[in-house]
Amino acid sequence: MSKSRLVRRIAPLLPWLVLLPAAADAQHAADVVADGAARIDPSAVTDPAMRSLYAKAQWRMLWTAAAADALDTALAARDRHGLDHVRFQPLAAPDATAADRDVARTRTALDYAHALASGRTDPAALHQVYTLPRPKADVAAGLWTALQAGTLATWFDTLAPGDAEYRQLSDAYVRFSRAAAAAPPGPAIAAGLIHVGDTDARVPAVAGQLADSGYLTAPAAEPATTATLYTPAMAEALKALQTDYGIAADGVVGPATLKVLNLGAGDRARALAVALERRRWLARNPAATRIDVNTAAAQLRYYRNGTLVDTRKVVVGEPGRETPPLSSPIYRLVANPTWTVPKSIQNGEMANVGADYLQAHNMVLRDGWIVQQPGPDNALGLVKFDMANDQAIYLHDTSAPALFERSQRHLSHGCVRVEDALGFAQMLAEDEGVTDAWQAAQASGEMTFVPLPTRIPVRLLYHNVFIGDDGAIAFRTDPYGWNDAVAEQLGFARASARRAEAKAIDIGP
Repeated sequence: MSKSRLVRRIAPLLPWLVLLPAAADAQHAADVVADGAARIDPSAVTDPAMRSLYAKAQWRMLWTAAAADALDTALAARDRHGLDHVRFQPLAAPDATAADRDVARTRTALDYAHALASGRTDPAALHQVYTLPRPKADVAAGLWTALQAGTLATWFDTLAPGDAEYRQLSDAYVRFSRAAAAAPPGPAIAAGLIHVGDTDARVPAVAGQLADSGYLTAPAAEPATTATLYTPAMAEALKALQTDYGIAADGVVGPATLKVLNLGAGDRARALAVALERRRWLARNPAATRIDVNTAAAQLRYYRNGTLVDTRKVVVGEPGRETPPLSSPIYRLVANPTWTVPKSIQNGEMANVGADYLQAHNMVLRDGWIVQQPGPDNALGLVKFDMANDQAIYLHDTSAPALFERSQRHLSHGCVRVEDALGFAQMLAEDEGVTDAWQAAQASGEMTFVPLPTRIPVRLLYHNVFIGDDGAIAFRTDPYGWNDAVAEQLGFARASARRAEAKAIDIGP
């Protein structure tokens, strides 16, 4: 075939052959929110994760119209996570180029994905000590896969915690935030004491708040929200609220109680948003056998093979000596422990004690340290649960069990005192198969170590909104005042939370 004839045959195909790569780019550009710019300028992208994404795409645009819609839909539903007050990285201006809009969408998607996967805030930046494991998610790789597969909506749904407690808190946040938006807060209940038997114009408002919070069910014949007599039934309901919020449970409407009663839907929505954020900080797969100590509620929960098997009260650090949020395993039981008084206490509260005080408290001086000998009056009680951490934080018994009867139990120097610690130690010894060794150690009367064959993880959490044993959402005060910093990062205004007020603290750890 002559050269001229060959040229005549393939000439009609030349435009298609030449345009094949251009056609692919044109199709991509048609699929994105575009104005003709089909590629990204590498110099316009400085974030390493974003550069990695665009390098995989050979610096073509990532966002189809369908993906852009999925991102917008996900952001519109961010109230499900208490993130509706957050202004994520803004999308590009309407008159921006297609490339600018593509980069802006990628930045926004990564920002929102990080917030869902591991939290909007960094707890390590908020706490001097924070050792709880964080979630590990490569959101850039996940975004790439979701964009390629067209599964962006599903991918976003997988990033936040998927457990029942998170979903319940999420539903409550949406409910309270919508209630707050629908109606402004009512007038605060005025100050002044109300006792059982008083007739007071404020009683309907008190009863209404108790009913709204789930503490009081009004009789059908005489709605509690209209009667002005403060009845014993209302006082009992108020005692339950007072106990939950760490207030002396006397059934009297007083200043501290009014601070809680005057909390509105917006206040509770704010607390729920913080609660959701704190759960996004946590690894999604906690150990099936573990001990969780909620320092905000002063409560311990023991899980065995994924089942909650024990719940009990604890005493935790007072404000100023807060029990830190950390993860640390129990590796041994200590029967009849001695207590070496920390230098901070020895040079502080005990700076001027004399020999009579030391003798009365079964203490001796050893190499400049005050050491309390084993016995029922030891500050650590009769058992210590040794934990592996560098903060000198551990669980232990106490010589002051009456403190467990208090509503407000933020009273220690930072360690965690466990209600019926001997019973708890016996439970752990049985579960770990060291019962005989533990009982022999107890009977010795001397400090004796009983190693556990398997370390039991302990998480010291700070959750002042959580799911109670009855399955309902429980609210507590913010005893350490730690919620404000989180709430502000979530876009909420600063609030004056009622803090715990430690009274009659003893010298124990």
